[in-house]
Amino acid sequence: MNNTPTLLWFHQIKKDDIADVGGKGANLGEMYSINIPVPNGFVVTSQTYFNFIDKNNLRPRIKNVIKQINYDNPDSLIKNSQLIKKIILSAPIEESTAIDIMKAYKKLSGFASLTNIPVAVRSSATAEDLPDASFAGQQDTFLNVIGEANLLNKVKACWASLFTPRAIFYRHNKKFDHFKVGIAVPVQKMVNADISGIMFTI
Repeated sequence: MNNTPTLLWFHQIKKDDIADVGGKGANLGEMYSINIPVPNGFVVTSQTYFNFIDKNNLRPRIKNVIKQINYDNPDSLIKNSQLIKKIILSAPIEESTAIDIMKAYKKLSGFASLTNIPVAVRSSATAEDLPDASFAGQQDTFLNVIGEANLLNKVKACWASLFTPRAIFYRHNKKFDHFKVGIAVPVQKMVNADISGIMFTI
């Protein structure tokens, strides 16, 4: 366990922080710091995910399920992916971690406000975009999440999505250790858009 905090705000993040906040989180922080109008938010760090896995002693249980997978059988991948996700979703988030996340959400909503704002809860893997591998799109994103309990559930759902059938199969083929790839969770204000789209750059 290192000294990485439970979460980091966008203004605290730079592009070199991929190990803590994943590729998506690092880019959001970098854009925010150069005053691109990115809706504000924070990132639950990858170390928080690893701490959750270790405190609940989930590694041996997940490894046992992974050993049962027949990678030539899609049904085996789906069945065992569901088992792993069930293991993760049924484990509790440590109280101090939950409090940190809820406090940050309240701050993002505005301490004086009685209204909980809608947020996007996104997945940001620590190995998203590499020269010889691309993990983009393999994990889940949840939109219009409102309320502290819902937020905590969706953070855990993002962690569980590290073990979708596609992600497990891809890591296996690329010979990535399932427990060396971490996942961070950006939590970002939702905005009402007039126009939306996506742009890729090199």
